[in-house]
Amino acid sequence: MIALPFLLGAAADRPDGSGTAFALTDPDIVESSGLAVVDGLVVTTNDSGDSGRVFVVDPRTGGTVGVTSWAADPEDVEALAPAGPGHVWVADTGDNRRARTGVQVLRVPVGRGDRTVTPEVFDLVYPDGARDAEALLVHPVTGQLFVVTKGVFAGTVYAAPAPLRADRPDRLVEVGVAPGIVTDATFLPGGGAAVLRTYSQAHLVAYPSWQDVAAWDLPSQDQGEGIALDGRRLLLSTEGARSRVLAVDLPPLAGASDLRSPAWTALRWLATARGVPLPAG
Repeated sequence: MIALPFLLGAAADRPDGSGTAFALTDPDIVESSGLAVVDGLVVTTNDSGDSGRVFVVDPRTGGTVGVTSWAADPEDVEALAPAGPGHVWVADTGDNRRARTGVQVLRVPVGRGDRTVTPEVFDLVYPDGARDAEALLVHPVTGQLFVVTKGVFAGTVYAAPAPLRADRPDRLVEVGVAPGIVTDATFLPGGGAAVLRTYSQAHLVAYPSWQDVAAWDLPSQDQGEGIALDGRRLLLSTEGARSRVLAVDLPPLAGASDLRSPAWTALRWLATARGVPLPAG
């Protein structure tokens, strides 16, 4: 694994050096625990204890421009992921006590304006007992979902069946090892790599090997639990009322994560020289 220096996004070049993309102004957003960019808007959700709802935020102002609600209260929503135009995946996957026999993902419509919906619900079952998970990813090419558990020293990456079935539990399959204390994750364009975040670091990992390629420190946040890809930068959210969403540049190596990119050759050479297996480009 390559250790990279601390990298702040373009917003950090401003005179105040804050790195702030925008601040969440809605007083109902008190524990931002997931983040997704959909149709130019940013979607977030509160951590456990909230009703079934997600907030749609205009990144130009930080104000909420829509709320999607549903009747059933979730147990512990921890992550969001894009689910196609006008939709997000909602990951009801938190399980601090390791007591749930299964977890759920919901496909929820989002956009400007408030709405109440009946979302598509899919039950997921781990192959090896209950797990706590705070990260959900969707592959940008295949649409397959992956769940990353939040282990203290290491986590596990599980793949969901593709496509999901709503008429029976969908059994997850272990496909990789993750760093410890992963709180959210996102794929990069092209699907050749993903970024897994912890409270203090980001890890660039290759797909489908899930091996670490690089890691770097993230700017300090009180309890950073959200990450989303917004063009060539990452957005980072944290729990707390009226919290700031930060912008962080992707490292140069991330530009080679698109398997269609000529830069993939350089990444493959560098990773191979360090004994990191990557998929053939």
